[in-house]
Parts: sequence; structure tokens; C-alpha cells
Amino acid sequence: MAAAGPRVTRIRRLPDHLVNKIAAGEVVERPASAVKELVENAVDAAARSILVDLRDGGAALLRVADDGVGIAAEELPLALERHATSKLASDADLEAIATLGFRGEALAAICAVSRFGVTSRARGAAEGLRLCGEGGEVTQRLAVPAEEGTSVEVRDLFFNTPARLKFLKSPAAELAQSLRALAQLALAHPAIQLRVTNNGKGALTAPAAKDVRERAGAVWGWDVAARLLPVAHAEHGVQVSGLASPPDLTRGGRDDIVLVVNGRPVRDPALFQAVLQAYRPLLPRDRFPFVVLSVTLPHTDVDVNVHPTKAWVRFRHPRLVHEMIGAALGEALRRRAVVPGVASVSDALTSAPAIGAHSGAVEAGSTFGGDAG
Repeated sequence: MAAAGPRVTRIRRLPDHLVNKIAAGEVVERPASAVKELVENAVDAAARSILVDLRDGGAALLRVADDGVGIAAEELPLALERHATSKLASDADLEAIATLGFRGEALAAICAVSRFGVTSRARGAAEGLRLCGEGGEVTQRLAVPAEEGTSVEVRDLFFNTPARLKFLKSPAAELAQSLRALAQLALAHPAIQLRVTNNGKGALTAPAAKDVRERAGAVWGWDVAARLLPVAHAEHGVQVSGLASPPDLTRGGRDDIVLVVNGRPVRDPALFQAVLQAYRPLLPRDRFPFVVLSVTLPHTDVDVNVHPTKAWVRFRHPRLVHEMIGAALGEALRRRAVVPGVASVSDALTSAPAIGAHSGAVEAGSTFGGDAG
């Protein structure tokens, strides 16, 4: 008897709710992903102050409130739909993206896998609008008194996607990841006040700062910020600025190397290697510096439409950017009048909490100080 062949299945169009869950898996990997996307929206909305409230590191609750321009009541329902955005209008806009968000996916993706409430009042509007629901479906719409700006409340993240829910780490580990993302955004935008609480306790306090050194003091501690070397180099249309530690001020982890491209914190392996290459003759391979570098170049020379998380970028002239980073750090390190040593600051330095406190730092009990700054 001949063996049965593979069963022919029919191609079918997926229902919208399943499409949204699949899309959410690309954009929202864990609470830190949702927090990052919501804070980026607040930055794009010209917020001067952003408050982030977490419970259990964001797994049980995350709330992001800002004083930005807000969303008009008639447009708020549209903001919860996929690929709806105020940041792109034409193909030409995609070639020179100047905002942190642009895909119109994040808010819809977050709402698709949570129980949510979104309240917004546009500047100049008499009242605000609140939309509530779960699993991407709006079940309640209310006109409410509200402050100008937007507040997004997300409860029970991944309640309807148990496969994703089971991969969440401990509340401490999820908090550490959220703080890492928030600290990077705080360093990228020092003029914006950012306050973070977790389970009702202060986790990160970063008042509006006049410059990146002042903001680094709030994030890394003032003892560290005072010792950081200024970095400034501009050539061939690429400007590199920021702060970098001398070779005798290091950590055992690499999370304190923060790279910002046109206001966007990025995870670019080549940029990271350019930083390490500048330090390598001076540091052991298991030690890493404190660095926050802002790379500014024409928007047309960088492509941020690489991945749904928007954490990776492509450069039109990547070698030039890498060389400019190396040159900027080289100049800063050569300005020191003494030959640097490799003795390092203890990882237990209480005034220098680790950015993002990856899992190893969490186990060591490293956290952000609520009273910093």
C-alpha cells in the first residue's frame, strides 16, 4: 500500500486579531520593549516631562504619562490601529526620518497583547478622550477631564499570548531591562525630565539637565560624571560629541557604552567595536568604559527602517562614521596629561549604577537610585 503523501492545506487569510498578535511579537518582546516605544512616542510629542510607573518591572503594569502635544479626540481611535502615524506622509519622508517612531505599529502592537487604557488631551482642547479595552479591541470610550498630553496604561502584558508570557524573567530582571532602555533614552535627551517608579518606589530620577554631563550624573552618579572626558569631533558632515571615561574608570560589563544616532539609542555592533578599538590598547579585555556618544549626521545618510524595534541602523558611509568615532575618542584620550593606568573603579561603586543592569548586574543587586540627581 502506497504511503500517504503530505496533506494539502488551503491558503487562507489570517484574521486581524491573529495578525496583530504576530506583529506584536516583533515589536514587543518584553515590558522593556513596550516602555521604550511609549517613551519614544512621548519624546516625539515634544514632551518636557515624562513619568513612567511600573509594577513588577512592567509585567503587571506599566504607565507612561507625558505633557506633550497630545492627540486630538477624533484621531485617538486611529492611533490604536496598525500603520497609522502622524510622522510619515509620503515616500520621501521615509528617506529622511527625523523622529524616533515612524512605523505606526508600536501602540497597536502593545494594545493587542494587553489590557490597556489610553487618555489624551490635545493642546488647546477643552477636554480629553479615554479609550479602554483589551487584546486590541476598544470596549470603552469616554470624554474625560485630563491634563494636556498623553497617558498610556498597560496591564497584564501578554495575558492573551501565553507562549510569550512564560518567557518573561523575574520582576527584578524585567525591571533591570526597562531601566537600561530608559537610562539610554535619558542620556540621549537630557533636556527632558524623566522619572521612573517601580512598585511605588523611585527607580530613576533624571531632572531636566542643561547638558549630557549633568544628565550622566543623575544616571551614573556624580563621582563618575565628574571624571568623564569631553568628546567632540566634527568632520565630513559627521559630528561626534559626548563623554567618555578615562582608562582607569571602568566596569566589568558593557552596558554603560551608550551610542546615540540622531537622538536614537542604537545597538550597532560595528559602532560598539569602534569604541572598544579606541580603548583596547589601554584596557584589559574584560573591562569596559563609561561612554555616551551622540553621532549626528544628515538624516538622508542613515536608514533606521531596518527592524521593527528600530534599534539597528544602516549608514550610507559606515566606514566614515566608524572612523569619526575612533578619531573623536582618540583625541579625548590623548588629551590626558598623564599615562593612564588600568586600575578600575569597583563595580560596587554605589554612585555609579549600571545602565540597564543586565541579568548579571541584577543578581549582584545593582539598581538605580531613586534619589539620584
